[in-house]
Amino acid sequence: KVIISYMEVYNEQIRDLLTSEKPTASLDLREDRVKGCVVAGLSEHYPSNAQEVIDLLRKGTERRAMFATAANPHSSRSHAVFQVMIEQRPRTADIRAQVKFSKLSLIDLAGSERAAVTQNRGARLVEGANINKSLLALANCINALGKKTSSSSSSSSSTYIPYRNSKLT
Repeated sequence: KVIISYMEVYNEQIRDLLTSEKPTASLDLREDRVKGCVVAGLSEHYPSNAQEVIDLLRKGTERRAMFATAANPHSSRSHAVFQVMIEQRPRTADIRAQVKFSKLSLIDLAGSERAAVTQNRGARLVEGANINKSLLALANCINALGKKTSSSSSSSSSTYIPYRNSKLT
């Protein structure tokens, strides 16, 4: 079974890019004991072939928040996460069948913003600040994870990973 979802983080709000209506409602991020971090209410789609996957990717990309700035006439104002999940189980599955599960996340990050270069004002300036905030939070998580793997095993368990500083992380 192939499962597709596509979301964006826009102004620190999570929006579903594959819903039937325009993506405006913010979705909640929750922690599940089994699945880890999940986005409550994010739609899942079950394509039957590769063309349907590409069609879903195009549909979601067209719905992303994009606005012109002085630096880029088609600037994406959000981070996007396209996920492909694959679940495999034997055709003759019984109650105790082994299920294999894989997830591939394709992430398109918005570029960092310099207000002087983009000449942003008002709503675009707020968007730029949120883009920079989430990119900084991502960099801090990556740095903390790098320190955790390079330090000795006794102190690595106490390394703090600041993943809650942004919905992107």
